[in-house]
Amino acid sequence: MVAQRLDGKACALSVEEELHGRISVCIAAGVKPHLAVVIVGDDPASHVYVKSKVKACERLGIKSTHIELPEATGEDEVRAVIHRLNEDETLHGILVQSPLPKHMDEEALTDLIHPAKDVDGFHPENLGRLVQGRLDGMLPCTPSGVMRMLKWAGIELSGKRAVVLGRSRIVGNPQALLLGAKGADATVTVVHSRTKDAQSICAQADVVIAAIGRPEMVGVDWIKEGAVVVDVGINRVEDSTRERGWRLAGDVHPDVAQTAAWLSPVPGGVGPMTIAMLMENTVRAAEHTANL
Repeated sequence: MVAQRLDGKACALSVEEELHGRISVCIAAGVKPHLAVVIVGDDPASHVYVKSKVKACERLGIKSTHIELPEATGEDEVRAVIHRLNEDETLHGILVQSPLPKHMDEEALTDLIHPAKDVDGFHPENLGRLVQGRLDGMLPCTPSGVMRMLKWAGIELSGKRAVVLGRSRIVGNPQALLLGAKGADATVTVVHSRTKDAQSICAQADVVIAAIGRPEMVGVDWIKEGAVVVDVGINRVEDSTRERGWRLAGDVHPDVAQTAAWLSPVPGGVGPMTIAMLMENTVRAAEHTANL
């Protein structure tokens, strides 16, 4: 068996095609979707991610505001920027790029974003809705992107055993909630650093979502034949055979493709879907403003 490719790029393109029509309706109603991205510091990867988000806005006709602040910026200044963006009635989405410098309380700053503009889906009000089983708030982009990609591929989740590797508030925990929510109806186990015999638990799963940040940890013996595997991890690892001296690797070893029925690539899997769902959240926020 050779796994079919869960192509995040193709799925993201289908999401963008749908959004074009919704954006046109917003503009006709006098509301142009508008996203603000705040980045603090000089982390190279963060700047690459922000550039990808700005390009996606350009493709779709979403207005974007890009605010860059130096590493030494005080937390109070970032708070003031967020408050100003909250009050801007022409703005529908606010994203503070992670990670922030170590001297800042990232969670506290995220909590300042108005829940209706929280297009990352990390505000306690939006996560609280998800805990209640409600999907009418802003959903975290990566987990909702995984769900959309599985639906796009026609993968049935109802009654299936799903394992989520990792329990972060950004991916792992909300992913488990979405998989177990009504309409998805998977039976979900969350595996984390304190889980005993994680390998055997994963080996029984019909669906495995890996989001632990450990390069290629999930090997062939972790995955049963015919399972669906989604690799959320993106890690930079040394590789002397590459001109730049490194390569990108997921949390799942490439050899898993010989056992799994479906496998998302790294890159080109979950990453494009995260950006696509960010765009969708921004459009949803604009639709709410326009009473659409």
